[in-house]
Amino acid sequence: MELTGYEDLRVQKTINGIYTAFEALICEKAYEKITVKALAERAQINKKTFYRYYPTLDDLLAEMQARYAKDYLDQIKTFQYPRDLAKSLRVFFTYSAAQGEAYDRITTSGRGSSYVGIRQQMIDQVMGTTWGASPEFKVLSDWQRAVLLTFIQQTGLTVYQQWIAGGKTVPLDEVIAAATALMQGGVNQYLQLNR
Repeated sequence: MELTGYEDLRVQKTINGIYTAFEALICEKAYEKITVKALAERAQINKKTFYRYYPTLDDLLAEMQARYAKDYLDQIKTFQYPRDLAKSLRVFFTYSAAQGEAYDRITTSGRGSSYVGIRQQMIDQVMGTTWGASPEFKVLSDWQRAVLLTFIQQTGLTVYQQWIAGGKTVPLDEVIAAATALMQGGVNQYLQLNR
């Protein structure tokens, strides 16, 4: 349940408690092993209270991902692509680094994880919103667009995953510079090639 700020204080506390408990469980175990019973116990609510707000855990996860996407999109809504790609990468990495362990587990999960599908939905929403308005992007064929978006998604995600896997020991500015060099060089060359 997305909070608007007009809810009763008890409702706000309950939803925030559900989110906090869910994030803690994501950090502790695989998504497939999280149960409504365990979540309700952690949030100190009964299962009926959970179901009042969320039909399933998948709905809660989808709402969490939608929040992440919205918060990120709010920060980059005035950017134009490909011109602001470097600025967008800086926001992506600083935003992602500030989100915490649950976000990292969702973002860096590998194939076969339940998080992959929901993460891809978030990525698709972000890419459609950002690159979808680009004149340079619109002149590409469907195949060329798919190649470009896949390159952008995979490059940014892979660099972030490597940074997390390395224990975040490399300074964030260095990670951003590496991702920007890789991505901006590739995108600029690709767009020039397809003019």
